[in-house]
Formats: sequence, structure tokens, C-alpha cells
Amino acid sequence: MIVVTRLNGTRFAINPDLIERIHESPDTHLVTLDGAAYVVLESLAEVVELIADYRAYVLSKARDFPAVTGYPLSLVPTSDTEDDARRPAPEQPRK
Repeated sequence: MIVVTRLNGTRFAINPDLIERIHESPDTHLVTLDGAAYVVLESLAEVVELIADYRAYVLSKARDFPAVTGYPLSLVPTSDTEDDARRPAPEQPRK
């Protein structure tokens, strides 16, 4: 979440993944995917910087997660198929 300031000085947090567009005219307007619009004191450049900082924070937290043994998550199969044949199949979740 990023924290921004309304024109009356109150602060609120908004999920940057739900922001569809940001425009200045001259106030900064945040428009969300569901069509809600918020007018904030921060400039367009400041909001973009807040979003970039938030995403960098999420990536740094993800990098800090401990390594998990078993099958690594991957979109591309690894070339090391011999090791895959020796690994036990992952356990099925309980229902």
C-alpha cells in the first residue's frame, strides 16, 4: 500500500496495483480499476515514485524468503532432467 494525502490533509493508503491511471489537471487524480477517483496533494511524479518504492520493497521482501527444498518454481523447465528423475514427487495437499 502507498500512503497519499487528500486535499483536506487526511492521509489514506491505497493499493497501487488497483490504480489504473494518474493525471494532473492541476490537481493529481488517482483513478482505480473500478472507476473510483481520488484527488491527492502529491504530484504525479511523487505518486509514481511511491509506487516504484513500494514495488522495490515487495521485491526485496520476496528475496528475503528462505529457500524451499523440493521443486523450485519456474516458468521454464531446467535443462537438468536427470536430477528431476531422482527427486521424489511432491506430496499432494490434504483435502
